[in-house]
Amino acid sequence: MALQKKIPLRKCVATGEMHPKKEMIRIVRSKEGEVSVDLTGKKSGRGAYVSKSEAAIAAAKKKKVLDNQLEVKVPEEIYEELLRVVLREQLK
Repeated sequence: MALQKKIPLRKCVATGEMHPKKEMIRIVRSKEGEVSVDLTGKKSGRGAYVSKSEAAIAAAKKKKVLDNQLEVKVPEEIYEELLRVVLREQLK
């Protein structure tokens, strides 16, 4: 009898949808206030999750959801890096 392993779910800050953690991208703010994309999901600091879709990233940027969640101004480069990650995933 095989036991089902529990799949951790996370909520997308842009769309409000719940998805498995592996289908999300984590953005983290360190104690020093630096914002970065956390592909491992293990960096320490305050984190927020965004779905791996261009629409979700665009919505997060438009609504400034990440700024509110991380309580800091998110640089434009973070959104560009998120889009690169999503495009790279789509090519696989």
